[in-house]
Amino acid sequence: MKILVTGFDPFGGEKINPAIEAVKRLPNEIAGNKIIKLEVPTIFYQSADVVKKAIEKENPEMVINVGQAGGRGAITPERIAINFQSGSTPDNSGKGPKEGKIQADGLDGYFTQLPIKKMVTAIRHAGIPAQISNSAGTYVCNHLFYEIQYLIHHDYPDLKGGFIHIPYLPSQTKNGRYPSMSLENMVVGLTAAIKAAAMC
Repeated sequence: MKILVTGFDPFGGEKINPAIEAVKRLPNEIAGNKIIKLEVPTIFYQSADVVKKAIEKENPEMVINVGQAGGRGAITPERIAINFQSGSTPDNSGKGPKEGKIQADGLDGYFTQLPIKKMVTAIRHAGIPAQISNSAGTYVCNHLFYEIQYLIHHDYPDLKGGFIHIPYLPSQTKNGRYPSMSLENMVVGLTAAIKAAAMC
């Protein structure tokens, strides 16, 4: 099986994004499955275009997008993507999102095809904090999650897709004000989650 795993580039003035740093450090093969790693821009619509082209080129059986969720203390597989975008922070194009629906003819929400309960259990068994999240927000993370689910619904019915949020790195927090996780633990947790997803 081919599994496409994506991570966002740094945004919001940060010099690092744990999403792409963790993705780059994943094994090239997990449980016999080929891992294809892809960096995506933190830009509305463009991020989805990059992933869509990779899906067309690689024809993976599974797509897992990884993003940073500052303030969370655990690895959190997402349950649902919503058809709405909003936010006061510009993306990496320097523009803010146009508030409203992502796809005019899309459903209000799409549930992930990934076995998120089993993934959370596997992450915890690896000794890493994990829990299911029911909100991927309304910024670029949810946008990409929704766009790929929309693509699956319309064009790739056999493709499985989902989104995983990870915490800040310790270097990103100020005086320990926010929860964080080491890059090593992020890689361990993501590896366990991907293995669990691939086995279902």
